[in-house]
Amino acid sequence: MIAVYIGAGLIGLLHVYILVLEMFMWTTPRGLKAFGLTQEFADASRSLAGNQGLYNGFLAAGLFWGLFYPEPTVSKHILVFFLLCVAVAGLYGSVTAKRSILFVQTVPALAVLAIIGFVM
Repeated sequence: MIAVYIGAGLIGLLHVYILVLEMFMWTTPRGLKAFGLTQEFADASRSLAGNQGLYNGFLAAGLFWGLFYPEPTVSKHILVFFLLCVAVAGLYGSVTAKRSILFVQTVPALAVLAIIGFVM
């Protein structure tokens, strides 16, 4: 059970970090490096990145909601739903943007889903 909370919490924190990068640091040297962007592209796509960041924030919020929901059965269902959302988003991102997203998002989400299947 503790592994589920740690794993889902870390994935939630990752999505908060992605939110910050996409919404607030997209055009900074840190954002450019994180996403392999040119300054010109980052400037042109800033509003799109902010929108992406907002969606990552929703994923994080859903995971934290599931972690702190007081009723265990409902908490499990919330976590499963949002972990599946993270896994699908990572899969799509790995196909359309950068292959490494598969290992940063999808694999950890599937690992926590597997743990949930065993312990909850």
